[in-house]
This record gives sequence, C-alpha cells and structure tokens, in this order.
Amino acid sequence: MRKKILTIIEKNSRLTVKDIASILGENETKVAEEIETMENEHIICGYHTLINWDKTDDERVDALIEVKVTPQRGLGFDSIAQRIYQYDEVDAVYLMSGSFDFTVLISGKTMKEVASFVSSKLSPMDSVLSTATHFVLKKYKDHGTIIEQPRVDERMKVSP
Repeated sequence: MRKKILTIIEKNSRLTVKDIASILGENETKVAEEIETMENEHIICGYHTLINWDKTDDERVDALIEVKVTPQRGLGFDSIAQRIYQYDEVDAVYLMSGSFDFTVLISGKTMKEVASFVSSKLSPMDSVLSTATHFVLKKYKDHGTIIEQPRVDERMKVSP
C-alpha cells in the first residue's frame, strides 16, 4: 500500500486522505495512519507546489551550479553538502557521479545576485575547488509536469 500511496501523492499532493483511500479501495483511517508513519520515518519529506514563475510579475533567475570539492577526511561529502544547503538561496543539493561532485540549484532575483552568491559564499569555502554556473533560460518540464505547452501553428497551409 505504501508504494501506491507514494505514487498517488507524488503526482497530486492536494488529494485528501479520503480521496486516496477511495482510489485505493482502502479504509480512510488505515491510509491516514500509513501516511503519518511515512512522514515520521522521513519517507514523505514535504509537500510542495510547482509554480510557473514566468507567468507572474516576480523576476526570478534559476541557476544550476556544478561544484568540484575535496572531500573532508572522515566526513566525506556530507559535511560539505550540509554547509551548502544551509544557505537560503539554495533550493537543492545533489551529490553527483562524473566530472563534478555536487549540483547546486539556486534562485535569485537577478543574474548578478546569483553570481554574488557563487563568488562570495560558495567559491570561498575551503573544500571547493571550482564551480561552473549555468542559468536556466526556460523551463519546459519540471518535476514531471509540463510547464510550457507547445504552440499550435495556426498559419494556413500553403501548397504549391
């Protein structure tokens, strides 16, 4: 039942316990208890709303930063990741395989603000060897949801 609940709420966390129980054909109390248990076990870590900020008046710049680090003896990557994710600007930190160690997702009001974060907070960290910043120009799909619907070509077809 756990996997079914997780699959359902991953796609739509606004569903009520009653809705989930109805979909699963399960008892409402049993579903509520299972959700609470998964929250306590930190399997369910939060509930989020996906917003298309391009449709609002707020200016916002999203960036993906590749970070190469030297892991600390006895602590590995975890202590570095913890230092990075403490910053309010940081939306996500991922340990990666490949040519760099971390992917850090951040957002700011301007490119200058993002650059300032990288140069004044991230790069000066003792363990950080290098960074490469990539700015998000347009989101098409985010967290499994299509953000930008394809345009329909409304021009008349011309044939020779």
